[in-house]
Amino acid sequence: MQPDPSATLDDTGHALLRLALSARELGYRFVTPTPATHRRVNSRPGHEWASDLRGALGWSRPFRAGVLPAEIFTLMQRAGILSEVDGGWQSRLRLSSLDDQLYWHSAYPTTEADAVFFGPDTYRFVGAIQRHLHDRQAPVSRAFDIGCGTGAGALNIALARPAAQVWAGDINASALRLTRVNAAIAGAGNVAACQSDMLCGAEGVFDLIVANPPYLNDAMQRAYRHGGGSHGQELAAAMLAAALPRLAPSGTMLLYTGAAFVEGRDTFLQAARRVLDDTPGTWQWRYRELDPDVFGEELDNPAYRDTERIAAVLLQVDAPMAPRR
Repeated sequence: MQPDPSATLDDTGHALLRLALSARELGYRFVTPTPATHRRVNSRPGHEWASDLRGALGWSRPFRAGVLPAEIFTLMQRAGILSEVDGGWQSRLRLSSLDDQLYWHSAYPTTEADAVFFGPDTYRFVGAIQRHLHDRQAPVSRAFDIGCGTGAGALNIALARPAAQVWAGDINASALRLTRVNAAIAGAGNVAACQSDMLCGAEGVFDLIVANPPYLNDAMQRAYRHGGGSHGQELAAAMLAAALPRLAPSGTMLLYTGAAFVEGRDTFLQAARRVLDDTPGTWQWRYRELDPDVFGEELDNPAYRDTERIAAVLLQVDAPMAPRR
């Protein structure tokens, strides 16, 4: 029997849990778009203020008294997520749908250094995990989500493999707090959220390691966006290097990230090849583009003056099988 995932929540965490469950009962759903789309939609006339729950918790619009049900407003107060604005209030967190689950994450715009991001990359990342688990049907007894953010990757592994031990690691305390709440919303008692730089938060080897690292060269170097290196590829390569020695025989790493193309060269793939070549082992790997053009607005920034496009990519690495005796 799995432990109760809400047992470790504090009072504000329980309020967030109750708030999400109440929103679900009201039929709440919200698919989070890119920041650029979010900005465009919110700038339309009539969208200055929220007129319903989706406007307040999804589109991150300010709202006036009486717009939200009294129970919802009280739970937002108890959760400590309300900020006063001129003429009303605004939520500091956002609630998004992915399949049948709800996830708390940072409100738009995500400007804080410890912001917890959720968006189209999350949907693609989780989709890749779900396809892998469905197609391979491989047993997973131990799994690790590096830089878990909202915990979406870890939670989808845990829900698909309820007998597995799943670790959700991050250096961001805000991400771990929301991961625990999101696990409670999903009823996933087999997820352990842990403070972890790379995989240091757990010992041993893993059947499945997943990661969705930041991959942009962010001028503000915000943790959820900045990937390091000339084109944001450094952190993803470092996660790959940390994960390969921790794969169990026949284990798999799924690394979803972004790749900047410079004169036709894939800067992330170049870095990943160096890691694979330098790490002892007979690695089987597969690499593909999931979306050839994401975050096109970044090309206007000085860091990308030599970049043709940024693609969303997935690297799958399979460890060799254990030798037969």
